[in-house]
Amino acid sequence: MTLGPLDWLLVAFGGALGGMARLAITELTGLWWGRAFPWGTLVVNLGGTLGIGVLAALAGWPAAGALGWTFLAVGVLGGFTTVSSFSLQTLTLFQEGRRNAALLNIVVTLVPGVAVAGLGWWVVGGGA
Repeated sequence: MTLGPLDWLLVAFGGALGGMARLAITELTGLWWGRAFPWGTLVVNLGGTLGIGVLAALAGWPAAGALGWTFLAVGVLGGFTTVSSFSLQTLTLFQEGRRNAALLNIVVTLVPGVAVAGLGWWVVGGGA
């Protein structure tokens, strides 16, 4: 697959939108639930994995070369979800001596993440 200028623009624009949405949701979640645990990152990562499951079922997995896939999956959801924040927050919890919270963060991100991606795919007919 060869990437053209439109692909790059779609990823850049989608990533900007996804990043802004991530910031807004993370901040709101912190206000609502507190910042002692990285709830905001958990919410965006699980929401993003649900979204990618839905897209995979609707567009095919992966819909390489499709502009909608490039914009939504790679751009918006790529900018929305964040492995780097998850990793840093988990490391910080370990460094603070909060090992149980760090392990909890790993478990409640990865296990439900895979499950909701599959759920999103299945709900829109990928499992039929």
